[in-house]
Amino acid sequence: MAAVAGLLQRPTSYAGWWSWVTTVDHKRIGILYGATALIFLLIGGAQGLLMRLQLATPEASVLSADTYNQLFTMHGTIMIFLVIMPLGAAFFNYIIPLQIGARDVAFPRINAFSYWTFLFGGLLLSSSFFFGGAPDGGWFMYANLSERAVGLRTEFWVLGLQVLGIASLAAGFNFFVTIVNMRAPGMGLMQMPLFTWMVLVTMVLLILAFPIITVAVTLLMFDRFFGANFFVPAGGGDPVLWQHLFWLFGHPEVYILILPAMGIVSEVLPTFARKPLFGYSFVVYSGIVIGLMSWGVWSHHMFTVGLGPVANAAFAMTTMAIAVPTGIKIFNWIATLWGGSIQGKTAMLFSLGFIAMFIIGGLSGIMHSAAPADFQQQDTYFVVAHFHYVLFGGSLFGIFSGIYYWWPKMTGRLLSEGLGKLHFWLFFIGFNVTFFPMHFLGLDGMPRRVFTYSADMGWGFWNMVSTVGAFIIALSMLFFIWNVFVTARRGERATGDPWDGRTLEWSMSSPPPAYNFETIPIVEGRDAWWIQKQQRGATAPAGGSNGDAGNHAEGGHGIHLPDPSYFPMFAALGLTMAAAGLLTSLVVSFVGLAVMFISIYGWALEPASE
Repeated sequence: MAAVAGLLQRPTSYAGWWSWVTTVDHKRIGILYGATALIFLLIGGAQGLLMRLQLATPEASVLSADTYNQLFTMHGTIMIFLVIMPLGAAFFNYIIPLQIGARDVAFPRINAFSYWTFLFGGLLLSSSFFFGGAPDGGWFMYANLSERAVGLRTEFWVLGLQVLGIASLAAGFNFFVTIVNMRAPGMGLMQMPLFTWMVLVTMVLLILAFPIITVAVTLLMFDRFFGANFFVPAGGGDPVLWQHLFWLFGHPEVYILILPAMGIVSEVLPTFARKPLFGYSFVVYSGIVIGLMSWGVWSHHMFTVGLGPVANAAFAMTTMAIAVPTGIKIFNWIATLWGGSIQGKTAMLFSLGFIAMFIIGGLSGIMHSAAPADFQQQDTYFVVAHFHYVLFGGSLFGIFSGIYYWWPKMTGRLLSEGLGKLHFWLFFIGFNVTFFPMHFLGLDGMPRRVFTYSADMGWGFWNMVSTVGAFIIALSMLFFIWNVFVTARRGERATGDPWDGRTLEWSMSSPPPAYNFETIPIVEGRDAWWIQKQQRGATAPAGGSNGDAGNHAEGGHGIHLPDPSYFPMFAALGLTMAAAGLLTSLVVSFVGLAVMFISIYGWALEPASE
């Protein structure tokens, strides 16, 4: 342990790439989350394009059945666990402390540990392609498929999700404590920005839901590694138990993915409509109700399992009822736009696209809530259309709205509005061309999870249309990538408040300094920054050296920030090695455990700040 103590005698700052490895700054960690998730988005998108090429024509041979199943499984897993969730985490990290008037999150080193665990868990899951094939049982990994003994494919999925679950729980506890305990003076719960509110509800769902999937994959791990029979009918197990556990996690997970996007839209619309959000309290309480009701709808994924008419009727009613708080949000957003001085910025367009696409996804969801209708639609492409309109048309449209909205705050430069609008319209058109025809295919009986189909079925035309739409989406992403690279070098420099924003993150320079606020602000109501600007008659940040202004609760001196640390990264690496060793050699597991425990020991002895 003397060696560990010696490691603690190190410089308190680093330069170059090593500064990113050791950073505990919430803003840098947010950028790391966002950049990593966007790379996984390109990977998952490429997998989707390959699947669409295979399905473009009947009886195609672009992919084999086995390769298609691997891509199908990894596409869903990557998009949910490695794209949408971490893109949300990028905004949680960067924006939440700025919105609530804090200098950092509650546990900066746990924050860094969460990112590195996410990264290594994603790499562990993705490395399966190079070790005998990727998981092929579907992103839902139903028990009858996951019990097949095909190499280590399912084991990679199980262990990858275990590691990713630890990353998510670390982030969940961190942001829950941050929001509850670190708000600026005067910021009560009903003065919080809507994005912060929706993140708070999301963190509660995440903390409660992820232990359920952790239990499920642990039971599956015992089946795979030790010959247990939790889900094997021949051994007395029950495959339907997996479905109950998975969807008891999976439906709150839908709102873990969508609530942050709803929070983003609730920030963007008032800013570009130049008026406060209509019905703030209703939007807050509807978000809370959605979180509560999300626990009572999971079995609508199981209407065809045979639970019986009583269970089907009960879950049909709860599924219909959850549309009510969602509809409240939509009507409040529309009322916010009504009579506003609307600015058609790219961020605004993506928020409007979110509302339109989410309404379509919600309407088809109500159709699924009727058990007799669901019997026809279940396991057809109608379901594929529905959840893409909710998660792609919902979450990703909202996330891109947030990217264009907060990009100048993060980078100090504005993205090109011309390229941004080209990105939006191609994205919008491509999305609808891709997924709307799937409603027709589903109603015509095309089953999901098939890698080919006969020409006699008559599904070729709409599948070709969907494939063309997928490549339009890919083209739109090229314009987004070009926008990022061009504006990084030659983009217009952003002021501290380029949109005349409402919330505290716009009260400082772009990008913010390491310490965020020179002095902690005192909040005097909702839309705190608008209130401060009205009080001084200004429309741009003024005051301190970092641009923050208004009333403050303490002097601008004695700011203490946590020092950089490499222990979170090595602890995450050790944890992932311990998991990977179960697939290769127990020696690797023991080395990983040693690295993890030594890192945790050094982490525990590390001074918080020099």
